[in-house]
Amino acid sequence: MSDPIEYVRERLAQQDQRLTPQRETVLRVLLDHADTHLTAEEVYLEARNRAPELGLATVYRTLDLFARLGVVRRLDAGEGVARYEFHPEGAGHYHHHLICLECGQILEFEQDLLDRVERAVERETGFRVVDHSLLLFGLCPNCQKPSDGDGDRPRSDREASGPA
Repeated sequence: MSDPIEYVRERLAQQDQRLTPQRETVLRVLLDHADTHLTAEEVYLEARNRAPELGLATVYRTLDLFARLGVVRRLDAGEGVARYEFHPEGAGHYHHHLICLECGQILEFEQDLLDRVERAVERETGFRVVDHSLLLFGLCPNCQKPSDGDGDRPRSDREASGPA
């Protein structure tokens, strides 16, 4: 896909929708922060810098529409709030997410390890896999370091309970 803005415009047109200035602002925020996973509130704060009239409800509706169209991936990192990233449907494997249970950091893992699993699923069920999403929960290198010098790092509430 050469131009993501035109791609989204075409996807919207297929559903008799338009790429309004508000929707384009939200899309540009996501594209400009392609290396992060923004919450709707973070998208809103950045979008308001560009378009002060933009409302939070519009951002939520736009993100929901983009997710339904398959141009944005909604990521539930187990922290009770969704995060969003631009990921067009049909673009194939993108990356996996490593989520730290201690600090909430989200790292991306680019290597695809599920090709064999996808082929086995297709072979055994007849289900054609077009994409997948993998979330791995654990501790980032920084949070694995002992905090009090005795080798026992206290577990956080998030770590003790695991992903929601």
